[in-house]
Amino acid sequence: MADNDRMVKAKKSKKNEFYTRYEDIEKEMNAYVEYNPDVFRDKIILLPCDDPEWSNFTKYFAANFKRFGLKKLISTSYAFDSKVDKGSYQLSLFESESPKFDIKKTKSHGKIFILDDDINGSGKIDIDDLKWDYLEGDGDFRSDEVRKLRDECDIVITNPPFSLFLEFFEWIMEAKKQFIIIGDMNAVSDLHVFPHIMSNEIWMGEAFNVTMTFAMDESYETSIKERDKLGRKLGKVPAICWYTNIELRKRHEYINLMTMADNIKYNKAFIKKCIEKYGKVEYKKYDNYDAIEVPVVSAIPSDYKEIMGVPMSFLGNYNPEQFTIVGTVSASQNEGSLNSGKKYNKYIGYKQDGTPNGRTGSTFGKCPVIIMDDGKHPYYEKDGIRVQATYPRIFIINKGEEKNES
Repeated sequence: MADNDRMVKAKKSKKNEFYTRYEDIEKEMNAYVEYNPDVFRDKIILLPCDDPEWSNFTKYFAANFKRFGLKKLISTSYAFDSKVDKGSYQLSLFESESPKFDIKKTKSHGKIFILDDDINGSGKIDIDDLKWDYLEGDGDFRSDEVRKLRDECDIVITNPPFSLFLEFFEWIMEAKKQFIIIGDMNAVSDLHVFPHIMSNEIWMGEAFNVTMTFAMDESYETSIKERDKLGRKLGKVPAICWYTNIELRKRHEYINLMTMADNIKYNKAFIKKCIEKYGKVEYKKYDNYDAIEVPVVSAIPSDYKEIMGVPMSFLGNYNPEQFTIVGTVSASQNEGSLNSGKKYNKYIGYKQDGTPNGRTGSTFGKCPVIIMDDGKHPYYEKDGIRVQATYPRIFIINKGEEKNES
């Protein structure tokens, strides 16, 4: 299986056993603590979908309980019998060494783990002070039982099931909680997610559109031969993001911009992209959107104050003090606004050798369309005019505000 297909395959097959590495959790959380050292102080943190025997989220926050000044840490796990991708059952040490162990509940019930006190009298609160018990149900985050824990907490942090990301996202937003969660980049343009990004209710975390290594189910084919400390297979998954509504420094950093003229003269990435696509260096205007195409984020012009279409990767650099997001082609709020409504049904599709490919421009949907022929991809033609569609775009306006250095 190709690495870049793994997330899609996971969604379709409902395989969700992707465990986040300790170092990736630490790197992400450091970004919030660096910006605000008290970000977790006196907070109740809920880690749903997290079994501390196999997952690192509980281990990380237990190790940093005192440093962060946490009030309480709650973790819940999902019952083995309720999982789709069960794999082989392994009895947790928390159960095997505890008088609470119940052979009838071990596979059918979820578990709850709580850390809030120095129960062993060591003088510190850490993983050895973790208390556990069986939940009444299977630990599904949608259950009333886990919902009550969500309502009790201040912050939700986890790597939710990939196949249920959008449902999990709405579950958090419903409760109006702070959160830091992992998802794939494709979710940013979803009509349930993007409006929250556009309104600055949520944003992207420190790691955005990165390839992350996870411990995963044995059924996955991976290119990594090494295994983690628990003997689990490791695999890389591309286009991973952290979604959050907690402030971090990156969100307030300004992008250094050049003028249109300077980008055309000096921006090597922009020049290369333009030559490849158009055969000359220029800012193209869309044929069906009242906006210009900016194919690389570094080429956003400082002296253009109207609407621009930029790659989705822009969100990794989005500073709401510098830019305003006005729409995207995939989310519903863009309907009837930027799109001129121009139809391409009568445009006939051709391969680069000039033979018809059996399609029409109706397949463009809401994609931004440019009058062009890059000489590489299929083109669509009507009355001698050739057009091609771009990748999905986010539409923005440069506010033109300079960074305040004071």
